[in-house]
Amino acid sequence: MAGRRPNAAFARVFAESRWSGTQLARAVNRVAREAGVSIRYDQPSVSQWLGGTMPRPLVRPFVAEAFARRLGRPVTPGELGFPTPRTPAPDAPSYVAELMDLVRSDMDPSRRGVIGAGLYSVAMTIPAWPDVVGRMEAAGSGRARRIGMADVTAVQLMTDRLAELDDHFGGRYARPMAAAFLANNVAPYLRADAHGEVRKAMVSAAAFLCYVTGWMAVDEGLQGLAQRYYAKGLELAGAGEDHATYCHILRGMSVQAADLGHGATAVRLADAAAAESRDPGHRVRAFLAGQQAYAHAVAGDRVRALRSLSETERALSRADSRPSSYGGFSAATLAYATSQVRHGIGDLAGSVASFQAHFRLRDETDSKRSGVRFRAILAERQLGTGSLEAACASWNRMLDDYPAVQSGRVDEQVARMKGLLRPYLGNGLARDTYDRARQVAG
Repeated sequence: MAGRRPNAAFARVFAESRWSGTQLARAVNRVAREAGVSIRYDQPSVSQWLGGTMPRPLVRPFVAEAFARRLGRPVTPGELGFPTPRTPAPDAPSYVAELMDLVRSDMDPSRRGVIGAGLYSVAMTIPAWPDVVGRMEAAGSGRARRIGMADVTAVQLMTDRLAELDDHFGGRYARPMAAAFLANNVAPYLRADAHGEVRKAMVSAAAFLCYVTGWMAVDEGLQGLAQRYYAKGLELAGAGEDHATYCHILRGMSVQAADLGHGATAVRLADAAAAESRDPGHRVRAFLAGQQAYAHAVAGDRVRALRSLSETERALSRADSRPSSYGGFSAATLAYATSQVRHGIGDLAGSVASFQAHFRLRDETDSKRSGVRFRAILAERQLGTGSLEAACASWNRMLDDYPAVQSGRVDEQVARMKGLLRPYLGNGLARDTYDRARQVAG
């Protein structure tokens, strides 16, 4: 212990955060829980860090991420005075090699726990369109046959089927199949010989499949892994000069950030998606503006949230009646977006009313998995307005379909539901709902 010097670098960032030691410790614990790591730090640990004691190597990225979220800028372990391992910089791999590394790690049972525990980062660098567009390499290796547009169509159709499985059964069921398809089929296609336009179309198809796989990882609760798939999708979209998919992925990343409560990050991503969009269609505009409204609401900007929501309503009212696959944006989606905005600006009763409108407007094209998750959200908000009976009815509707859904987020909602109902176990309806949840979910 003798000779240990206070960590001045850590102290500077700590002072900038204006946190107490207890607040920092709790923030680090929250970040660790997101990554699947259970730690219990408190104020004395922060005092030790200020005094020069180094946190465990496992914990250092959590501390840096907690500060990054507080300060709204990147913070590295090195900036905090924590030692960083020195490793030789590897040669820059191609986007195909990086994709293979990601999906092989995802498929490897010995590494799945590590990759699944990857940390979601608000300070992650998002490549801008000019940085990624046109970076397609001639990756043909001669190890695979020459591919054509029929192969591109096959990847697109398989992506649609995988997305349908996710919609019906949940991300935990569908994502392993998506990762296997990426590794065993799509990545070899990206290395195969192909005509220029075919190669561009294949890279674009791979980009959208990365987005779908990331969306599945979000549903599993693997936020860091989802972020890696999204980032790889952005790079591939740029390589394939697919502007629409690039914007679609940015919007998906904004949804992820907003759902996790990172309002500033959600706004940055939603605004980038809207600014980069070149599609003049009204439905696309509604798709993008709706997410801007949600992001602004999470960020606490009521005026911009309501302004974007009005823009969403106008755009959807002007859209033609033909079915669209672009985000599946519909009247039901608008009602859901309205509910999220109202909740974000503190209108809980209005949020419940909009959620109820969403369920009235849903049809057979809407995701079964989202219906289960949304019922749980509705129930929590109904309970928040004092409507215990309505909340129990929504939770019971959710429990009807819960056994068929393999979703980490829904599992978390069921666990939270039991905690929310415990204070009401003196009520017969609440006790019956609680007991049913225990029987169904254990």
